[in-house]
Order: sequence, then structure tokens, then C-alpha cells
Amino acid sequence: MNGKNQMGYFSRRHLLKFSAGAVGTGVLTAGLSSKLAFPDKAVAQEDMTPDQALQGLMQGNQRFVNGKLENPRRNLARLAEVAKSQKPFAAILGCADSRVPSEIIFDQGFGDLFICRIAGNVATPEEIGSLEFGTLVLGAKVIVVMGHKRCGAVEATIKGAQVPGQIASLLDAIRPAIKDSEGQTGDRLENATKANVLYQVEQLKKSPVLSELIQKDKLKIVGGYYDLDTRTVTMVS
Repeated sequence: MNGKNQMGYFSRRHLLKFSAGAVGTGVLTAGLSSKLAFPDKAVAQEDMTPDQALQGLMQGNQRFVNGKLENPRRNLARLAEVAKSQKPFAAILGCADSRVPSEIIFDQGFGDLFICRIAGNVATPEEIGSLEFGTLVLGAKVIVVMGHKRCGAVEATIKGAQVPGQIASLLDAIRPAIKDSEGQTGDRLENATKANVLYQVEQLKKSPVLSELIQKDKLKIVGGYYDLDTRTVTMVS
């Protein structure tokens, strides 16, 4: 076993060990057993399928688009409940852009979403590790990689902007997706943003932890695109 593979084995083994330990110490307790009330059904997180989790997100976004927000699970009782433990039903790898707050866009409440936000919604090792924790340990059933209209990080990458400090590392993570979108018809920035979403989805799927959950039908990873003008989230494929 070479050094790289040994490190991968070591990391995965200890993550699984941590997950098992979390059950015993209460991270995955039954204390947070309230059901998530979607319009057509109420489903406990542990019984939810990845498709149901995605449906719940999209129903919430439709409420947001229609101006019929329910603001669910945002009361003091819910705050007290999630203070003890958490069981988010979905995870979001979203952009750090201030105009894209996932809980509001998907009309969800405290403890519903496990969110990683980073400029350009890029799947860095740290983001991947966080999402491994959010799914393997906390039980989120779906990961949505969500890009958005007029993404400044993608636009800067297209323009080849010269940037200071660690900003360049973000553009480097987006650059392969820019190449994938070259030659497409339509709006260049939108094409590149959606290509970046798909590229980051593929980076997540390379994780042995996440790919195993997918193979066991415990997780789905999808791409989404948020339109700042219409407030709509559409799937990217």
C-alpha cells in the first residue's frame, strides 16, 4: 500500500470509527425525531429517501417563488430541539454570495440543512470532508451543488482576472469547468456556471465515502442553478 492509498484508508477508517462513536455519544440520537412536514406527506429524516429529500427542497423553493413561505421549524421549540442534536435531511454546497441564502430559498428551518458555502461553490478537500460528515454521520440524504446567476467567481475565471492572495485558488478550482463550456451556444457566463456545477458534482462523487453512500441508495448528489431574477432553482444536468 503506497503512502497516498494508506492515507486514504486511514482517513476513511477513522471517519467510520468516528461515525460509530457518534451514535454512542448522542450525535445520532433519537432526540431529534420530529417529522418534516412536506405538503403531501410527513417523513422522518431517518426514513426519508434521497428522492423525497430533493422533493422537499424543490417544494420549498416553489413556495419561495410563489411568495407563500411557511417559514417552517423556526420557532423556539425547534431551537431547543436542535440545540441537543441535529439531523439535517439535505446538504448544500453553495456559493458564498450574499444573495443566495439556502434556508430562505428552499423555505426550510433550523436544523434542516447542512450547508457549506464557498465562493464559486467549489469542492475543496475541506468542503468534501464537511459533506462527508454531513451525510455519513448526520444523515443528510441529498447534496445539492448550487450555482447561481451572475456568479462573480465564475465571471472572474472566464476573464482570466489577476487576483491577490488565496482568491486565485478558487479560480483555479473553477478553471477546468470553463474549458468544458467552451463552444456552447447561449450566454457564456450561464453556461460556464452550470458547467462548474456539474464539474463540482463529479469532484464530490470521487469521494469514497460519498460514492459508497450513493451505491447503497442512501445519498444522491445533484446540481442546481439559482436564478436571481426569478428566484427559481432548476436542476442542472
